Amino acid sequence: MTRRIAVVLFNLGGPDGPGDVRAFLRNLFRDPAIISAPVFIREPLAWFISTTRAPSARENYAKMGGGSPLVPETRKQANALAQALAKALPGDEIKIILAMRYWRPFVKDAVKEAAAFKPDETVILPLYPQFSTTTTASSLKAWRDAGGGQARVVCCYPEEADFITAHARLIEDSWRKAGAPANARVLFSAHGLPEVVVKRGDSYQWQVEQTAAAVAARLPEALSDTEICYQSRVGPLAWIGPSTEEAIERACKEERHILLSPIAFVSEHIETLVELDEEYAELAEEYGAKGYDRVPALGDHPDFIKALAGLTVSALDGPCGLKPPGGRAICPAAFGRCPCREAGLVSEEAAA
Repeated sequence: MTRRIAVVLFNLGGPDGPGDVRAFLRNLFRDPAIISAPVFIREPLAWFISTTRAPSARENYAKMGGGSPLVPETRKQANALAQALAKALPGDEIKIILAMRYWRPFVKDAVKEAAAFKPDETVILPLYPQFSTTTTASSLKAWRDAGGGQARVVCCYPEEADFITAHARLIEDSWRKAGAPANARVLFSAHGLPEVVVKRGDSYQWQVEQTAAAVAARLPEALSDTEICYQSRVGPLAWIGPSTEEAIERACKEERHILLSPIAFVSEHIETLVELDEEYAELAEEYGAKGYDRVPALGDHPDFIKALAGLTVSALDGPCGLKPPGGRAICPAAFGRCPCREAGLVSEEAAA
């Protein structure tokens, strides 16, 4: 029997043009998952941060045509996923819906679009491979708050085989294009988090480590020198580390050719096209790097799209609800904010 299946892609979103930048930033910083202060502090703080940071942010977005490429990139991924699912689920009617957390199309817009489609099944598929309370959990809350219906929720996929393959192939391709330098070091750069978020039970850093280890295991021996680092620090809080700046400086001192892989980003956007391609490239040059090459984000790489399609098909098995890897929580007991732990979906291995 033909099914109507809505697949909802969660992502951050980004401003469409210069006039949207301040409002986008305010939406970001007023989210209690980002700034956990009481609302009477958070709201004026979000106004202050968005007002002071907007001018420099507009300059950076101007380098990309005035707005973020994230939504157009996500639409490309959605189109590729739709084609893959049409082959995987012949006869079913598939609708891919974008749900951006901080700019259009907002999560609330996705809820309305899904309701109008009247699906038999809804699969929520975050484009955040590693779970965090600041990304996936925040988007899920927005879905519920907007009246989103019952769904099959893919919470994370840090070690999904085709996802890992996509990263490994892009890294090896970048290395070969650079001339296959013998002194290469792969820096796995992920977006940072304040340390306090991890101490409260957020599993993001642990999951990034699992992704990096799985990718490293797929690389040739010549690329066995790897390090995880974290970028995009803001504010006075202590952040998880080492920072990408520190890792670049260390690699330069040790005369390594840097291959920088955006391990937690699936689309090109301001953190890759400006922060990695310009700011960190200039830093590497300043430190005298033997070479600096940035590995592309996953985008619509065939293996990544294959991963997304596989996750969607797998999520359709069994009852609605959370769909973690293997059907059980993978995060260690210390990470109590894991949604599967909160729901009691814990395997014996993860219980320790």
